[in-house]
Amino acid sequence: MKADHALEKLIAGNQRYVTHQLVHHHQSSSRMRAIATGQHPFAVILGCADSRVPPEIIFDQGLGDLFVIRVAGNILDDAILGSIEYAAEELGTSLVLVLGHERCGAVAATVKHADIPGHISTLLNAIQPAVDRAKDEPGDLLDNAVRANIQLVVEQLKSSMPVAELVQHSRLKIVGAQYKLDCGTVEVLF
Repeated sequence: MKADHALEKLIAGNQRYVTHQLVHHHQSSSRMRAIATGQHPFAVILGCADSRVPPEIIFDQGLGDLFVIRVAGNILDDAILGSIEYAAEELGTSLVLVLGHERCGAVAATVKHADIPGHISTLLNAIQPAVDRAKDEPGDLLDNAVRANIQLVVEQLKSSMPVAELVQHSRLKIVGAQYKLDCGTVEVLF
């Protein structure tokens, strides 16, 4: 599936979700059996692990449709990058959607300079450059930092080999989007 069509399919699914017109396709036992021997997801979703933002539900998709990677703050690290490369190279997925959301707790903790023990600091360290970018922008720092974090991850993906080559040869499209918690809509940012 071409990247633009994949994005249209995601947005159409989100519209069904928002308007409570869900079709719940690809959620049957026959679909489960059909994909048991292989997968061909049409999009990669790199999203936050926040329990309020489950991609299969907010995009009204089913089994085998999405290659979902979730981590607090929708950050990028080597394992996540390898997963995205796998989906693009081996599964032929043509779209990566970096999905942040309003009032992200990981971004909020970074904005507050929270002194959090253990491995949580790994997340905050990855988000800090986005917070630094957003500091001088007018408006709410948390809102600006969430959007800056999405943009940062999109930029990181577009500059990382071999993902950058796939983008350059139009085999992969990377977009950033934000989920609105109060109304359920997904807004494509860039």
